[in-house]
Amino acid sequence: MRPGDCGIGLRAPHVAEVLEHRPVVGWLEVHAENYMGGGTAIRTLERVRAEYPLSVHGVGLSIGSAEGIDTAHLERLARLVERLQPVLVSEHLSWSVTGGAYLNHLLPLPYTDEALAVIADNVARAQDRLGCRLLVENPSGYLRFRGSSMSEPEFLNALARRTGCGLLCDVNNVYVTCANLGGDPAAWLDALDRAAVAEIHLAGHAVNNADGRSILIDDHGSPVADPVWELFAHALGRFGPVPTLIEWDTDLPALGVLLGEAAKARAYVSKAADVVAA
Repeated sequence: MRPGDCGIGLRAPHVAEVLEHRPVVGWLEVHAENYMGGGTAIRTLERVRAEYPLSVHGVGLSIGSAEGIDTAHLERLARLVERLQPVLVSEHLSWSVTGGAYLNHLLPLPYTDEALAVIADNVARAQDRLGCRLLVENPSGYLRFRGSSMSEPEFLNALARRTGCGLLCDVNNVYVTCANLGGDPAAWLDALDRAAVAEIHLAGHAVNNADGRSILIDDHGSPVADPVWELFAHALGRFGPVPTLIEWDTDLPALGVLLGEAAKARAYVSKAADVVAA
């Protein structure tokens, strides 16, 4: 994968079409948990892997769990990574497991020294077993903990310094968080360590009007919004041409729509490169 390549999330309804038509796209990303069971799905994905650079994006490792990472889940992820040899492996700055129960949500964390120590231990353990650098993604924010002693970018920067992990900067999540909780999304990006950012995500969001105010929901169910594209341009100026992915998980459109979004992202990358060259 080259710096600045733009890809799409590969979802099951599009796998056969991708294999049949071999569309031009920089890379593909899959959710790890969809392929941990073996069988036909993983064998088909290996055919895709032979044609395209592949990224594995986890949604269930729960690196924010104070109970530590579930050993069985980490082993399943490690075996998948060993089998697919992806170019990137990523997870979320969140928790989703407690008492052995898996919750279907990426739940938030307080940004404190205590939480940092827990997550750093979990990330270090994951990287040791995976044998590769893990990229950690900033979540969408809907509440803020009173006890947080540092900002989200400060927390992510500290985590990267302590563990050597990389950062996956989800630009849509930055926009959603700042809209919901207050703050300047461009300043949020400027506070993130540029050397640690190894990937960017873009996605659509929904607007939920309730109790006289608007709440943005990171639902991955629509095209990237114009303000997020503008923020993406700022991110490229800050971080340079890093691999960028279009995420779309609900109300999944035709494959051509996703490819069009990826082409638009690529145009932004090219424009940013022209500005630098000038």
